[in-house]
Amino acid sequence: MNWLPDRPWLRTLALAGTVVAAVFLLWQSDEPPVIDDEAAALRGDAEPDGFVVNGNYTSFDESGKLKIRFSSPRIEQFEEGNLATMESPRAELYGGDNVLPWIVEAENGSLLQNQNLVYLTDNVRIQRSIGERDATLTTSTLTLDNDRGMVYTDAPVEIRDVTGVTRATGMKAWIDERILELNSQVEGRYETGN
Repeated sequence: MNWLPDRPWLRTLALAGTVVAAVFLLWQSDEPPVIDDEAAALRGDAEPDGFVVNGNYTSFDESGKLKIRFSSPRIEQFEEGNLATMESPRAELYGGDNVLPWIVEAENGSLLQNQNLVYLTDNVRIQRSIGERDATLTTSTLTLDNDRGMVYTDAPVEIRDVTGVTRATGMKAWIDERILELNSQVEGRYETGN
């Protein structure tokens, strides 16, 4: 049996055959694979490329002033489409000096990272305070354009404050300028103070 050391290709072939046989035997094993249920539940059904639990994000402008404070109990990232989905997103949008932030909340959201756009859906709500006057805008969908500093929708909107209710179809709002523009079918009911 002195002929194996002289033939390295034969040794390689024997080693490869042994590896193939071992893989085949492991593949045919009757034992079920070990699945970590806790890890699978944490990862979720959508099988994202990455995820964050109880995520918080803070952004500042060029001069160091707070611009956005964002939170979500779960954020999932998908490399395909460079998309991130969010559960119950909540954002505080700051603009201007000594002005209270706009509070934006929704049941669901998604971030298109390439376009820097956030789409919010399902019970979208914006709370805004001007002095002592609070107003709440509700709609079904809303887009936040981070590059232009604006939010907009084509869906019906309703604005409630202490003086009444305004309804419209579609709106645009510029965060830094604190301007809100209603698009069409605007109607309102106002009550004068006592």
